[in-house]
Amino acid sequence: SDNDLIVHGYVDLGIAVDLNYEGLIVPVIRGAEGKRLAALAREIVDLAGRAKKKKLLPGEISGGTFTVTNNGSAGSVLTFPVINQPQSGIMGVGALEKRAVVIDDAIAIRPMVYLSFVFDHRILDGASADWFLMKVKETLENWA
Repeated sequence: SDNDLIVHGYVDLGIAVDLNYEGLIVPVIRGAEGKRLAALAREIVDLAGRAKKKKLLPGEISGGTFTVTNNGSAGSVLTFPVINQPQSGIMGVGALEKRAVVIDDAIAIRPMVYLSFVFDHRILDGASADWFLMKVKETLENWA
């Protein structure tokens, strides 16, 4: 808020949707922290589809607490997105590309992606932001 930090006990996740080069809109998945990946994927497909048809309701594009943007969908490897205030952060996901990486002293080809995290320094410091990205990286690398 203008004078205080509000810490929400939930994640209302904004997802940036490209409106066919007519701009972006950020519909919000309510209660994302309690949903499984398949449910999130279904909701993303629904919201993105209705966004492109201009069928979203006003309440579906407000009140997000954090946003994820997939700048990689257009082939971009790395960008630094802008925070959708009053949210505290936004994570950008670059294009997934095969790259040569070193694993156990051997060169291997693996799908790799760059993540960017832009955050409000009034809320987080660099160490907390690094920890967050490390946890995202660990989760993705150890997905079962």
